[in-house]
Amino acid sequence: QVQLVESGGGLVQAGGSLRLSCAASGDTFSINDMGWYRQAPGKQRELVAVIRRDGSTNYGASVKGRFTISGDNAKKTVTLQMNSLRPEDTAVYFCQVRDSWLVDYWGQGTQVTVSS
Repeated sequence: QVQLVESGGGLVQAGGSLRLSCAASGDTFSINDMGWYRQAPGKQRELVAVIRRDGSTNYGASVKGRFTISGDNAKKTVTLQMNSLRPEDTAVYFCQVRDSWLVDYWGQGTQVTVSS
């Protein structure tokens, strides 16, 4: 089992920045990927960014060039730096990890609100 604790999020004006962090505990030796997803009201959960054990990254199309994901393998933490935020980035952001058995674990979610 893996437990995830998220921090960061909040209210920011359009064009501003926020940083989200997530720390994993428990069976962290099995973690392969760490990432962030988001879900806006009435919409499906979507990928924001993921970083793999080998350091490679993937980003959702709408955040490329604005968001940066980074991870610390030793500390089992993942951080999402969000710049040039837009009102459409408003959502609940969830930390997610996938272990070597392809089991996904989710954080409780943190609200990000971008005002226009």
